[in-house]
Amino acid sequence: MAVSGEAARYRGRFAPTPSGPLHFGSLIAALASCLEARVQQGLWFVRMEDADFPRNRPGAEAAILRALEAHGFVWDAEILRQSKRLDAYHAALASLKEAGRLYPCACSRKKIAAHHPPRAIDGGLVYPGFCRAGLPPGSAGHVWRMRIEEPSEIRFTDAIQGEMIQNLGKEVGDFILWRDEGLFTYQLTVVVDDAWQGITHIARGADLIDSTARQIYLPTALACPTPFYAHLPVATNQTGEKLSKQTRAAPLENSRAAANLTAALTFLGQNPPLTLARASIQTLWEWALENWDIGQVPHSRFLRAINNT
Repeated sequence: MAVSGEAARYRGRFAPTPSGPLHFGSLIAALASCLEARVQQGLWFVRMEDADFPRNRPGAEAAILRALEAHGFVWDAEILRQSKRLDAYHAALASLKEAGRLYPCACSRKKIAAHHPPRAIDGGLVYPGFCRAGLPPGSAGHVWRMRIEEPSEIRFTDAIQGEMIQNLGKEVGDFILWRDEGLFTYQLTVVVDDAWQGITHIARGADLIDSTARQIYLPTALACPTPFYAHLPVATNQTGEKLSKQTRAAPLENSRAAANLTAALTFLGQNPPLTLARASIQTLWEWALENWDIGQVPHSRFLRAINNT
């Protein structure tokens, strides 16, 4: 069930994890996704991806929402929280099991690594398929894996990065959707929630581009539509590390909202006048909405953030 409204209307979203306050890299994704939705006369939603409970931090969601409001963001529906959507993920998992698309797996990371499988596209290891034909005698499955069926080559055109091709069988292998800690993986939750909200277009960081083929493959098994994608350059610090909570990226200063937004527009190739950094939030958004052009966004996957490290 999607959010009510015109079926063909553009719907975008920003989906942070409440593991800490927003930083400059988060602002880039929020700004680009919101501006693209607005210039397309569409809707823009905010979703809290809080289903990975160990990553959540007290007060983080409130801090994120305060920062968005201070920077002039307005969303078009109530906040969707994954922690309230567990029944939907269980239903999707049950549907895939019934269709024979999943199987239990007992393999540990150590066992997989001992067989020296090739490196996966996202840095892990391609799963060799040991449990595809059934669990070894006396073992119990601790994860459920998505069975990749041939042909497994996924092609899509990214609005920023261009033509993309990934062979899931060779470059990823059967991937995990649920772990016995009771945790659903990002690959499942994001697909189920995008379908529920009727998301048609996704603008997000290019660090997630290697997951996209899985998020195109999975909807076909769940009879869900596939959104269009635009993967933005990821902001890095002076040493080339992605700005993140793990690399101690500085939280956004809400008192510098206009300057932060001007820097984000510059990073995104929009060439805003520097005077916008001292303008009102309303003036800044008026300029951004009038001048936003996704075609001007740099095609790099990673890009150094000047003065925002």
